[in-house]
Amino acid sequence: MLLSVIIVNYNVKRLLKECLQSIKIASESIESEVWVVDNNSSDGSVKMLQEEFPEVKLIANKNNPGFSVANNQAIKQAKGEHILLLNPDTLVPKDTFNNCLKFMNKNPNCGALGVYMHDKSGVFLPESKRGLPTPWVSFCKISGLNKLFPSSSHFNGYHLGYLQNNENHVVDILAGAFMWIRKSTLEKVGLLDEKFFMYGEDIDLSYRIQKAGFENWYLGTLKILHYKGESTNKHSYVYLQRFYGSMRIFTKKHFPKYYLLYASIIQFLIILHSIKLLIAYTILGKK
Repeated sequence: MLLSVIIVNYNVKRLLKECLQSIKIASESIESEVWVVDNNSSDGSVKMLQEEFPEVKLIANKNNPGFSVANNQAIKQAKGEHILLLNPDTLVPKDTFNNCLKFMNKNPNCGALGVYMHDKSGVFLPESKRGLPTPWVSFCKISGLNKLFPSSSHFNGYHLGYLQNNENHVVDILAGAFMWIRKSTLEKVGLLDEKFFMYGEDIDLSYRIQKAGFENWYLGTLKILHYKGESTNKHSYVYLQRFYGSMRIFTKKHFPKYYLLYASIIQFLIILHSIKLLIAYTILGKK
């Protein structure tokens, strides 16, 4: 089998349905399978899958073990030579999978690839291509220097703003919303690190792929729609803890000598953002 598409779903039934319909069209000429791991959704996602997509291989968790665990559940059973980690809030054009396969076949040292992602308004999503979040790169992002100098290789190494969005490039980090990986690469570098509940697992996996001697490619010539964050409340304290917590885990794992300084900065940011949330809910919310 050529391709295994793996989707982790949490309470986005409508978008999941649209995503699966786009996958059907994109995989018509490819020997493939689709896995959906549902993390205890309460919106009827599982029933919809069973009734409307019986061909999909379903893992229905009774709790929410997180993004990494859920993906690994399916990867361990997947039969494809290529694994595509795909968010349920995405739509893939019909030629996407064939073009990814062609690129992989022409570039044997490509361990993984990502694509140009845009939102529903057509606006490019900068997380489509990223640099390694070293302490300096992370500082520039956290401090906002990357936004002041968006095209600078020195200050915007996080989103690689100096690289053209619509061209193909070797990059450090790919986005877990669309991450196409050779199964043989995963067998060498290992699965997603389950210490990451959500966020950061794609950074960690991309870095491990790179460290193993493979290339991560960003294909700016292939575009998909990513609605982005439909199952996540990015204005919640839980989100802040998980997002910045993943940064802590990554730093401790790969840059341990900077961990104490980095962790202090992150804790300050959590407090700062929490104050912003409190102001928004107590003052702005009263209007």
